Amino acid sequence: MELLHNSQYDYVMKKQKKTAINSSISKENFVHSLQLILPKESVLHEAEDTHAYECDGLSAYRKLPWVVALPETVEQIQAIVRICAAYQVPIIARGAGTGLSGGALPQKGCLLLSLAKLNKILEIDANNNTARVQPGVRNLAISEAAKQYGLYYAPDPSSQIACSIGGNVAENSGGVHCLKYGLTVNNVQKITILTIDGELVSFGTGGYDNPGYDLLALMNGSEGMLGIVVEVTVKLLPIPEYAQVLLAVFDDVQHAGQAVAAIISAGIIPAGLEMMDNLAIRAAEDFAQVGYPTEAEAILLCELDGNRAEVNQQILNIKDLMLAHHATEVRVSESEQQRLEYWQGRKSAFPAVGRMAPDYYCMDGTIPRSQLAFVLNKIKELSEHYKLAVANVFHAGDGNLHPLILYDANIEGELKRTEEFGAKILELCVKVGGTITGEHGVGIEKINQMCIQFAKLELQQFHDIKAAFDPHHLLNPGKAVPTLHRCAELGAMHVHNGELPHPELERF
Repeated sequence: MELLHNSQYDYVMKKQKKTAINSSISKENFVHSLQLILPKESVLHEAEDTHAYECDGLSAYRKLPWVVALPETVEQIQAIVRICAAYQVPIIARGAGTGLSGGALPQKGCLLLSLAKLNKILEIDANNNTARVQPGVRNLAISEAAKQYGLYYAPDPSSQIACSIGGNVAENSGGVHCLKYGLTVNNVQKITILTIDGELVSFGTGGYDNPGYDLLALMNGSEGMLGIVVEVTVKLLPIPEYAQVLLAVFDDVQHAGQAVAAIISAGIIPAGLEMMDNLAIRAAEDFAQVGYPTEAEAILLCELDGNRAEVNQQILNIKDLMLAHHATEVRVSESEQQRLEYWQGRKSAFPAVGRMAPDYYCMDGTIPRSQLAFVLNKIKELSEHYKLAVANVFHAGDGNLHPLILYDANIEGELKRTEEFGAKILELCVKVGGTITGEHGVGIEKINQMCIQFAKLELQQFHDIKAAFDPHHLLNPGKAVPTLHRCAELGAMHVHNGELPHPELERF
């Protein structure tokens, strides 16, 4: 489709004969405005066409979008945003829909703006070890494209085969290798966003330092509330010369947790350090069949990378540490194929657990490593109290927990009990000095727990930042940051109580 150059917005406004700013607009007229910019098939407004966008990976909530737009260019997005700003139509930007906190969930009267068609790798700069990409590019596709230069993109969420880099920025995603190489925020060099006024703004530079406030970091984890990401420059790393994985078997989950603390205390930073309990082990092995010991109460997967001599020495050191902390067996990957298979099992854990119950609720909290054993024991007690099984899969090295609570939404009251259980886990994370999210974001799922995590003045600062970028609250409204009134209504330590944070939304 031929673009209307930089005057698309003016063209549409002229066609609409708009006379007053902030006037309301009917759905029919709004759809017509979008169809002046996009092909008709790229504007979805009938219910049967929008069902695919009614929820993201957090499937406990669903709501049909008012209108869905599928632009292909930045110019199209720019015109769409300006129309939305003029008519005060809220915008929810959506990537691949793999989010796990309801961050891209539609809201009443909002435009759902899909960035899936902006999926081009614009440039790989092998001299500066960077890749410049559009927001719809899949996480794994960056490493696939960079491989020919001996480079790769380090953050690797379990959903990396599907999740998009724009979504990774929005949620500040991590992955199994985030312990050594950091989260998305540590691997992004520059971000270009569209403001709610339709202006292009870039944060960061082609260099490795930037004067002024660190607005680049602010964009990572902002959950689409400050701007719409339209381009990202990520850092690439040389593919390690050599890598091996140790698989340590434990007959006690607490021993495994203590082994994690011992490894880090010894000054060794593995590329990845992951833990799974028995339920997760059995689910993953049944699904992926990679040779996990299904009788184990817990396993640790510890990857070391670097030059061969360094890796070999660290393997000996960590093996001794594992055995000293009551590991009953320690295996070392014997080939690159086996190393990849060990990780395949771990990255398959989420879908694998989904085969064990009609539904599961994926939590995401972070705690100090020293509290691992204590928190795992408390989760076990909560599991017994709520009579709901939990499969624990998490990034043990940086304390990022992913308890998967198994339930059946068809049983009356079970989802409510599950949500209350999940809220208690998040409150526990805060109590021991952690936080309510490590990489999945807040979205709508954890918005009530924000009232526990932060005090009134801290929340007010969040609102002030939001107002500076989006004074009319048009970008992803109702997500991530609760109103002070909401927190006052909930009251200290009476958060969630098993109720939906947004009761107007339908449940499965």
